[in-house]
Amino acid sequence: MKSENTSFVGGPLDGRVLPVLLGITGHPPKVYRVPVPDAAGGPPTVLVYRRVPVETGGRALSLHRGWRYEFDPEGKAGRGLRWPWSKPGQG
Repeated sequence: MKSENTSFVGGPLDGRVLPVLLGITGHPPKVYRVPVPDAAGGPPTVLVYRRVPVETGGRALSLHRGWRYEFDPEGKAGRGLRWPWSKPGQG
């Protein structure tokens, strides 16, 4: 499987570059979850990072240069399935 070195911004992994496995489309996952074990033996805390495109800057028509992950402090697991016929605010 292919992997891509991806940078992390914000949170405990700020400034780190980690290899992330790529999916079938050649992109890393939209959400990257990092379980952190609890020192007291309780359930692990899950840190959530969201994939965003890297800003190229300067050129008006430039190709996409890659991805990075930004920390999501709310840590929502996901928005769930969104169907075209669902009302806004549901799900």
